[in-house]
Amino acid sequence: MIYSFSNSGFRDPETGVYNQTYFMEVFNREWHRHIRDNQSLALLYLCPHIHETIYQPQLLELFMKRVQLALLRTTDLLARLDNQAFALGIFEVNNAGIQIVLKRLESKIAEFNNNLLSQRNSPIEYELGGCVCRPNKGLYLDNLFTTVEKHTLQLQSKHQSVAKVIQF
Repeated sequence: MIYSFSNSGFRDPETGVYNQTYFMEVFNREWHRHIRDNQSLALLYLCPHIHETIYQPQLLELFMKRVQLALLRTTDLLARLDNQAFALGIFEVNNAGIQIVLKRLESKIAEFNNNLLSQRNSPIEYELGGCVCRPNKGLYLDNLFTTVEKHTLQLQSKHQSVAKVIQF
């Protein structure tokens, strides 16, 4: 197999999703476009509890491919932030639209977990939290990321798979 350098600069090698640098560049650009166009966007953090990837190295990649299937629009972004979290940028979306996206994400994860259970593996628990906002010049992008991170950490303290989005 010949390695492709065309995607190496902006893809996470383990999962195939975008890397943090690429995500931040695109999200920043979209943030300013949404200010100009007066549109809403959402930032979500997905924190899957995949500790067993040491024993099943492809599990994380398969999980993220399933999550990616829930993002039907090509403008939506999925990126790996670190070993614990993935970020989803959902653009031109309102509260009703993000609820539809959350249901699709939960459905795809449930399908993945059902498949794991059929293979006698434990399901993957996760937290999926975020904020919907209408960017303006008075809001700072850093504050959005900080709020989403705090919100997701609060969900983690409940020790259950849960998805919740708040207004920013």
